[in-house]
Amino acid sequence: MHASTRERAVDEVARLARCGLDLVAFWDAAARALGRVVPHLGAPCWYTLDPASLLITSHVNAEMPEIPAEWLAQEYFEDDVNQLAAVARSARGVSTLHEATSGDPTTSPRWHANMAYGGDQELIAALRTRSGDVWGALGLYREPGRPLFDAAEVAFVQSVAPALAEGARRALLVGEATDPEGPNAPGMVVLGPRWELEFASPGAGRWLGDLPDGDWDAGRLPSVVLAVAARALGPAEETGGGGAGAVALPALGDGAGGPQAEGGGDASARVRGRSGRWLAVHGLPLASETAAGAAAGDGGGRVAVVVEPADPVRLAPLLMRAHGLTEREQDVTRLVLQGHSTAEVAAALYLSPHTVQQHLKAIFDKTGVRSRRDLVGKVFFAHYEPRVRDNEARALRNAPLRGGPFDPAV
Repeated sequence: MHASTRERAVDEVARLARCGLDLVAFWDAAARALGRVVPHLGAPCWYTLDPASLLITSHVNAEMPEIPAEWLAQEYFEDDVNQLAAVARSARGVSTLHEATSGDPTTSPRWHANMAYGGDQELIAALRTRSGDVWGALGLYREPGRPLFDAAEVAFVQSVAPALAEGARRALLVGEATDPEGPNAPGMVVLGPRWELEFASPGAGRWLGDLPDGDWDAGRLPSVVLAVAARALGPAEETGGGGAGAVALPALGDGAGGPQAEGGGDASARVRGRSGRWLAVHGLPLASETAAGAAAGDGGGRVAVVVEPADPVRLAPLLMRAHGLTEREQDVTRLVLQGHSTAEVAAALYLSPHTVQQHLKAIFDKTGVRSRRDLVGKVFFAHYEPRVRDNEARALRNAPLRGGPFDPAV
């Protein structure tokens, strides 16, 4: 494969990630770019993962509208190689089944399941942002008799994974803002080419009213909203050089309690609200074909600004309500779901391994399981498998997909 072809594909995926496409449209467009560099069998398997637990929240495959229940059971009840959470935790963030089995995939139950669908080879990649959050995973397959995924192909997938993660994160964020689910759903406003307010989602007022130095009731937007919007649109707008009607836009600061710019060049900031809660503010340039762009009419020169809790905790309340787990037991459970060992859990929570084991015993008693694997399976099928099925139905009716566990109380 010529280097220029790979470079064009990398640029194309990065461009798509910035367009604010809905998730299924983003996956479809990205698949075409991937296919030009990494030939594979059929359609890619796209997954969203909950960053808090690394459990699947959706699966999108153009040729398989519903993920088989037996595949999910194998992923979460059986010990095997190349499982999504394990790849997501790895430093490399990408693995092939041939590598994971030292060249003998017949030793893996996963390989036998793949072969039933015609796939001899498997490449799994974590979709991890540059800040380290995992928002999804990608599965590519090849039929028997085809060349192995080579080092150049693996390196290419690694190179586009952060942009794929960012595109997924943005799609989920905009989707939840435009079609809110529950009181803690993000809020979104759309600003026009002359910085006029064109659209506000149902939950926008709550979050914007909590941001400092604005007056939502009087129609005055907080400075952090304007600053993030300017960064999203680019240097011309950021300097206030938009011609007649342009506004002087504040820079993002890092003072105590003030807005803090997030790393990686992303148009995002964290700011402490009037309530004392930290909020995340994201700026997304709009394309006319996006859901947010459609809400505002046309995408030219427009930007969406999404506000949400900086650290939305969606799994912990479910574990508390369903099983009565204490706060520390919830912390331990979250790390176990991600696949961490007792020693790793102890180091992360500044506990002794003995204390972690005591917490695990209490967790097992409360949840009615006997092992870590059973705990992972029980949490997935109680709180995440319903979300996977809900998202499959949403994809069929072109509704926004959801990124967190299913909460029947919402």
